[in-house]
Parts: sequence; structure tokens; C-alpha cells
Amino acid sequence: MTKITAAITGVFGYVPEDVLSNADLAKMVDTTDEWITTRTGIKERRVLRGEGLGTSVMGAEAVKGLLAKTNTKPEEVDLLICATVTPDHFFPATANLICEKVGIAFKASYDLAAACSGFLNALVTGAMFIESGRYKKVVVVGADKMSAIVDYTDRTTCVLFGDGAGAVLLEPSNNELGIQDFILKSDGAGAPHLIQKAGGSAYPPTHETIDNRWHTIHQEGQAVFKFAVTRMADVSAEIMERNQLTGDDVAFLVPHQANKRIIDATANRMGVGPEKVMLNIHKYGNTTAATIPLCLWDYESQLKKGDNLILAAFGGGFTWGSVFLKWAY
Repeated sequence: MTKITAAITGVFGYVPEDVLSNADLAKMVDTTDEWITTRTGIKERRVLRGEGLGTSVMGAEAVKGLLAKTNTKPEEVDLLICATVTPDHFFPATANLICEKVGIAFKASYDLAAACSGFLNALVTGAMFIESGRYKKVVVVGADKMSAIVDYTDRTTCVLFGDGAGAVLLEPSNNELGIQDFILKSDGAGAPHLIQKAGGSAYPPTHETIDNRWHTIHQEGQAVFKFAVTRMADVSAEIMERNQLTGDDVAFLVPHQANKRIIDATANRMGVGPEKVMLNIHKYGNTTAATIPLCLWDYESQLKKGDNLILAAFGGGFTWGSVFLKWAY
């Protein structure tokens, strides 16, 4: 029997219209365009503005575009998974809200939280449903409204993050395309280095947690950078080695867009030149779970059927991983 693999058969992205440039941030905190650009590679990012507008708004726009582009009817979707750390609410799931907004009714949907590695984890989870034969069409969304949890008085973190969403459609393939292999890892010992301390059951909202700004991102930059460079590069090299791939075999590295220096280190470890690295951090910043699908959306026209792609990410908690896939169209 021919093995069924899960293939990406469509991708679509959405970013808000409002742009927050480095010059704008320089008016808010003690920073400069030069300081931000040289350390991160970011020039601007998008911000979702408007009362009551949450992550589901962006996710729904990405899914609407995806369904239209792939000629998929909402009722044909079997499962929708939304990777996010900025849900509209703790419950119901943001995935439920996206389904309601796009007309997907009475189908399975749920959220998955793995920080910046969320999309990879959701992609692999969706692939398992396809490979099992249980489902035929799975939509995987990566979406985050990071502006909702950024402290815009902290110059070390507020320059990094932006808002956005990306979505892909997974369908069965029996011609050896799609997801070939994956590696997913985590280490809870990294939690103190990159965390949103309050808002959950450990530290519910109080005047104290709000005054202490525990509901925003806390990041120890040096520690996170050190771990990210090592782990993201290691896992990318590992998946290439066990699939007998060299840099020449890889069409594109699709890295999480956290910091250009981390991306460059990963590419160097893989033996991949800059012309093979998907990069859009300069215009979107770190959109957390949305970075990888947004890269695929931006570079889609450059991809060819059968291209070998290595997806790689590192996120808070810590979580990290890589996916090896063959582009299906």
C-alpha cells in the first residue's frame, strides 16, 4: 500500500494595515532605527488596532483567503487547529471563533500553544490526522496579536514583536510529497527566561500583577539568544543528517523570524546560503506562531513542486523543532 503523507496544498497570510516603524518606536522608548536594525533585522511591524479585535480576526482573514484560493468550501474542512499564545479568550478556543467567522460549522477545532514553535507543532498534529486517513482536509493556522501582551515601555522587547496570521491547507498525498520527517522538542527549565508570568492559574489577575506588568512578555535576551542559536541550528542540522540532505539539496530554509542573527547562524550550520533563506522579519517583526506561514505566503511564487524545505523554530518555554517537507505544487 502506498504511504499517505500530508501535503500543504495552499497557503494564505494576513497582516493588519497599521504599520509601527522603528521611527515610531523611537518616539516611545529610548531606541533608534539603527539600534533595532543592527541587532534584530527588523525595520517595521504590523499592529492590529481597534476595540475588541483579537487574534481570531486575523486568523479568520487568513482562512477566508485560503479557502477561496484553494476552492475549498467551509463544509469540506474536517479540522481546524489554531496555534497561538494570544487567544481572544482562555475559552472558547480561538479556533472555534475562527470557524464561526468563516462558516466552518460542527467540525473539530482547537487551539495549540507552543509559543514561537506553535505552528510547527500544529502542522505536525494536523499531519497525523491526514496520515491516519481520519481526515482529508485540515486547516492549520498560526496567528498572534503580540501587541496585546507587549510592554511598550520596555525597549528590549517592544521592538521585536508584531501582529499577523497565516494559514495552510493539509491534504493527503500518495506521490511522496508533503511532510517527510519532523523533530519536536521542549525544555520547561527555560520558562523563567521567556514567559508571560501572570494571567493563568498560577498568578490570576490582581492589582499587583498588573502593576508589576506580569501580563506582558518577560524575556532575558542573552539567555534566550544563546539557547535559540544552539537549539534551532542543532535541530535543523539533525533533520538534514538523518534524511541524508546537504545544503545543495535544500531549496529553502523557512526559519522562525525572531532575530536575523539567529536565522543566519542556523543557515550557516546547515550549509545554506542567504539566497535559500526565507526572510521577512524586516517588515513584520516576530509574529510568533504566524512567522513561518507568512514566509511561505511571501515566497510561494518562488517554490516549485518537489522542492525540499526545512522549517525550523524556537520559542518560549522552551520549545523548538524542525520539519522536512517536499513542496506539493
